[in-house]
Amino acid sequence: MNEEKGVLIALRGVTKLHRKGHETIRALDGIDLDVAEKGMVAIVGASGSGKSSLLHVVGAMDRPSSGEVRVAAQNLNSLPEGLLTRFRRQTVGFVFQAFNLIPNLTALENVMLPMEFNGVSASDRRQRADALLERVGLGKRVGHRPRELSGGEQQRVAIARALANAPPLVLADEPTGNLDSKTGQMIYEALKEIARERTVLVVTHAEALAQMADRVVHIKDGQLVPGS
Repeated sequence: MNEEKGVLIALRGVTKLHRKGHETIRALDGIDLDVAEKGMVAIVGASGSGKSSLLHVVGAMDRPSSGEVRVAAQNLNSLPEGLLTRFRRQTVGFVFQAFNLIPNLTALENVMLPMEFNGVSASDRRQRADALLERVGLGKRVGHRPRELSGGEQQRVAIARALANAPPLVLADEPTGNLDSKTGQMIYEALKEIARERTVLVVTHAEALAQMADRVVHIKDGQLVPGS
């Protein structure tokens, strides 16, 4: 595959098959997709349409059954497991619907943790985590644990954590699924601001929020809807 300038994600003929009893489910069915280096792209589809499978393949959380996946000039198909782990740590920041914060760590410690795995010094970890929490409006909540934060605040900590290692790509899987509509819009606005300097790929079934993205891609039955 020729690498096009300005393209961060390039998928060619990507399929993902799952076995369910005697049946084979085609979660992804021949996906061709290019995503630019900066901006916010919303992947929209109903439950079971394949949108989360697409995110997992792009984020190297799952390998495709066939086809080629290139992200940040790396061919994920050919990377061994150890290099895939490094890819996830350095190239991708993840934001999940359930926040996935460590409950006994403070907001600051949750944001510092990915940097520790990346070999960043303790003083640099603290300084960067402080700055990221300030950026998402939680400068006064750094010492609070998840149970002491609202859902929206927990998700903002998760966004700060996703940015800890300055990845070029942030993947958000239904990031507003556990939030009310007003809080959800605030989270999308935060992601939109982040997308000015990196690529943000958001999976959602909420059309209204998706319209805040720079580009909307629809998926149905494992295939991209023409025109996406």
